[in-house]
Amino acid sequence: MANLKLEILQEPAFSSVEEEALLNLLRTSDCLNRALQQKIRGWGLTATQYNVLRILRGAGPCGLPCAAIGDRMIAAEPDITRLLARLKRLKLVRQHRDRDDRRVVLTQITESGLELLRSMDPVVRRGPIELLGAMRRADLAEMIRLLEIARQACAGEPRKE
Repeated sequence: MANLKLEILQEPAFSSVEEEALLNLLRTSDCLNRALQQKIRGWGLTATQYNVLRILRGAGPCGLPCAAIGDRMIAAEPDITRLLARLKRLKLVRQHRDRDDRRVVLTQITESGLELLRSMDPVVRRGPIELLGAMRRADLAEMIRLLEIARQACAGEPRKE
């Protein structure tokens, strides 16, 4: 279905075009998230765990403190500490205290975590193309531009023209 009103069996009209756009965005986000989750399910990871592993791979051998991982997450995660503990039990990450500031705990991806990501990479890289490949490049560029404007409003930033 392409019409949200029909898809969710909405009887009355939306209260505004902004409401309809927001609900379309939320519904589409959920749909895409579920599709990506299906792709990584076979490896026993959640999308959030996968996101953390990718962040740590990108951080390199020094690793990152908890707050920095949280800042880089695609979707906010309220309990990063528990998430990292699960990944540590799976031996996909390791943690140690910073030499200069013992209050800071750095998390690094392990070789097992890197191997897991390498095995997942071909399937995960095809995901966006399979899910959004029917859209023209110009449409994708416009969608990116519009989504960035929406995030600016969420952050209270003035609109950039």
